[in-house]
Amino acid sequence: MGLRVHRAISWIGRAEACGEDDDARFVFLWIAFNAAYADEREFQTIAPGERATFLDYFGKLVALDGDQRIYRAIWQRFAGPVRLLMKNQYVFNPFWQHHNGIDGFEDWEDRFKSSARGFAQAFQKGDNAKVLSFVFDRLYVLRNQIVHGGSTWNSAVNRAQVRDGAAILGFLMPTFVDIMMDNPTENWGKPFYPVVS
Repeated sequence: MGLRVHRAISWIGRAEACGEDDDARFVFLWIAFNAAYADEREFQTIAPGERATFLDYFGKLVALDGDQRIYRAIWQRFAGPVRLLMKNQYVFNPFWQHHNGIDGFEDWEDRFKSSARGFAQAFQKGDNAKVLSFVFDRLYVLRNQIVHGGSTWNSAVNRAQVRDGAAILGFLMPTFVDIMMDNPTENWGKPFYPVVS
């Protein structure tokens, strides 16, 4: 846990030094997220998949979050970046599947509306793990756009999702790290890249 938290905090600090560079802030905050959650299972031959690892991590965080810090963090920002991200079709994977000509995604608009309803229901019920799952599904699409070269640095196009994504990670990552630090005896998984002398 100490190594994970140390690494995550170092990347959060680097992100904070980026000023108005939302692209860089987002990338550094995503690295902080990876430092906090990544499990060595991801590097084994048969991995559960990144989404399943997210869900495991979110479930653990929420179970240990007796003070509802995650819910409060999202609620306080709901009218801003979280709501805007959830309404943004450009970070919805089926939108891109359809626009890239992949069969079976002609109904992306219905899926988008259904996803928005599912998010609203999870939020109203206080199902924080599910809320995080919806949010990080969108953030993962944004992560792929940036990290895999599907966007231009500091482009005027689609700035909203980069700004909102960086803002969301910026308020969630310190909350995640705080919960981890409050639960140091919890099994947070073994980092695959330990410090080796």
